[in-house]
Amino acid sequence: MSALAEAEQAAAFVRGRSKLRPVLALVLGSGLGAFADSLKNATRIPFAEIPHFPTATAIGHRGEMVLGTAGDTPVAVMNGRVHYYEGYSPAQVVFPVRVLGRLGVKILVMTNAAGSVNINCKPGELMIITDHINYMGINPLIGLNEDQLGPRFFDMSDAYDPKLQEIAERACSKVGMTVRRGVYIAFNGPSYETPAEIKAARTLGADAVGMSTVPEVIAARHMGIRVLAISCITNMAAGVIKKKLHHLEVLEVAEKVKLGLLDVLGRVLADAARLQ
Repeated sequence: MSALAEAEQAAAFVRGRSKLRPVLALVLGSGLGAFADSLKNATRIPFAEIPHFPTATAIGHRGEMVLGTAGDTPVAVMNGRVHYYEGYSPAQVVFPVRVLGRLGVKILVMTNAAGSVNINCKPGELMIITDHINYMGINPLIGLNEDQLGPRFFDMSDAYDPKLQEIAERACSKVGMTVRRGVYIAFNGPSYETPAEIKAARTLGADAVGMSTVPEVIAARHMGIRVLAISCITNMAAGVIKKKLHHLEVLEVAEKVKLGLLDVLGRVLADAARLQ
């Protein structure tokens, strides 16, 4: 079965579970799943129940699709995501985004937990991603192209939508959260990067580092979906300061900024819905 057929089969299953037809979607990163709990009239579908869907194994990722309304806007929330380091293929990693596209989603808001490469970006702050560096050595579109999903070759100049970035910056300002703009670099993981790798990332122009987001953004842009991505800076990357890294620190910092980020996401969705 082709990737398109599998995505359509999964989308048909989701349509059968909920009458809601989302136009916006969110992908929530490590420890950031609380937004799904704020949706009204929510329908929760575990990843394991959706045909062909990969299941999340990383700590802090619940692993469910939640459909509901944020204000008056129908949205789909991916409460957790899968990563390349979990052993999935690039195509499996982006499969949920392709399903969202088949459901009719036009705007995708992504969040992630990231380490700071830039000494000016501190834990507890947010960073609006303006561009990325794909250091994963993979691209989810390698192989036969599904023309009904998108063209073989496509532009990535504005992979992260400028108008959505402005909306996010205004939302952060209204909430009173410190926000930066910067470049995100993706490594495979699951080991954290070495100090030498972080030094190389800084030389390449990166401001934050993580293990996700880039494959999904490529797949979303392939389908013409507009993208906003926000990193929650949870730690300073290896070698930036003399401190060992631990995933529990990532979850702890994400928990501390959760309420502010929830407020930001709610405002972003309300304003982004007007772009439809």
